[in-house]
Amino acid sequence: MRSGAVPGDIAVVITDDHDLVRAGLKALLATMSGVHVVGEARDGHELLAYLRSHPHPEVVLVDLEMPGLDGFDVLREMHQHYPQVRTLVLSMHDAASDIRRAMDSGASGYLPKNAPPDELEHALRAVVARGCYLSAEYARSLLLPPLGRAEDGLTPRQVQILSAVARGRTSKEIGYDLSLSSKTVDVHRCRIMHRLGINDIAGLTRYALRKGLVEAG
Repeated sequence: MRSGAVPGDIAVVITDDHDLVRAGLKALLATMSGVHVVGEARDGHELLAYLRSHPHPEVVLVDLEMPGLDGFDVLREMHQHYPQVRTLVLSMHDAASDIRRAMDSGASGYLPKNAPPDELEHALRAVVARGCYLSAEYARSLLLPPLGRAEDGLTPRQVQILSAVARGRTSKEIGYDLSLSSKTVDVHRCRIMHRLGINDIAGLTRYALRKGLVEAG
């Protein structure tokens, strides 16, 4: 078990090169029920060193602008080597290109640093439960016209299932809504993953967000 944590806690590591920012985040997270800060890092190198020698947390908070290994590099390393760990970006950058680049690099969520405290808690719980979170403001900036079926080779039924998966619906719930068996839904989901080259639900959710199939909530 992680040092200082109890079973069921959301274990968090804070990564930011500003001591005051880390201290403020740690104090804020301490007020949240079931959330426990298990480590801190000043930059990407410290974070990766921490992960190599400690039990893995559920969530890592990542700033994009850090010396040495920056946030985008960290996200790619995390996505490749620690895909089970959720990464929530906290940044002052609000350009759609930066948000899209972060999500494409493997971020589980993206939140502005000036977000209200309750949204940080909501984002943490969302990335743990659903694998993805974008603030409503940022989600709107990324919304694109809905998928054209020809570009990605998805059938209309697969588009429906992809959208439902991204909203956090289970195979049983999707099957009930679409009058399909849960096994049939699972087959469709596997085919969608194969078609898109995506290997997990978090990746499908990020894809659906970028394509405008679902709004962050």
